Amino acid sequence: MSDIPAETPRVARAYCPACEPDADTLLEILEVQWCAIHMPLREGLDDARVMSDAMLTGSAEAGGDENRRWCDVIHGDPTRHGRRG
Repeated sequence: MSDIPAETPRVARAYCPACEPDADTLLEILEVQWCAIHMPLREGLDDARVMSDAMLTGSAEAGGDENRRWCDVIHGDPTRHGRRG
């Protein structure tokens, strides 16, 4: 016996809203999958309006700095007590 569960069949049917504008979402389960011709743009007109000078990297989890502060409050700051984390 394997720990990997058997793959379940797909319940939803893939459809492109632009190719099938009259698809009835009440009659069937649909999963939006844009075709290559109708793929929405990833950049919009408002993208240039947003000003940000933050350095975005993937090296830290979202909210990691705030979490670190709470961790220091609850568990204590290891550098303050001569301990290493």
